[in-house]
Amino acid sequence: MAPNAELPERIRELLDRNLQEVFGEGNAERRRAAVDELWAEDGVLYAPPGPIVGRQAIDRFAGELRATHPHFVYTPRGEAQVLHNAGRLAWGSGPRGEVPLYTGLDVLIVADGRIAALYVFLDETVVPQ
Repeated sequence: MAPNAELPERIRELLDRNLQEVFGEGNAERRRAAVDELWAEDGVLYAPPGPIVGRQAIDRFAGELRATHPHFVYTPRGEAQVLHNAGRLAWGSGPRGEVPLYTGLDVLIVADGRIAALYVFLDETVVPQ
């Protein structure tokens, strides 16, 4: 995708929607639809277990992760930042309305309006909001 005025907003949208509609979604059909819409077919998720390649594998990983804490919500911590074809968003996760039990940072690379790569950094300690 050629640089244009719409790209920064698309990157912010991808960061937010991936957090909520992929990793925060408990419904398998809605999550899969979001993965298909937001992710490149050969997208790569770099997470602590190792690289996860392709929409099907990313969907499966997000569903398995969601099943470990179905009542948690993901809450952005500050505003998304965009630089060229990349963006980052800090977030926290835990029960709604409570201090996050864990926090992290998503850094994504966009190609052709979709997530080509997502790097998930997990913080070692929880930082209260």
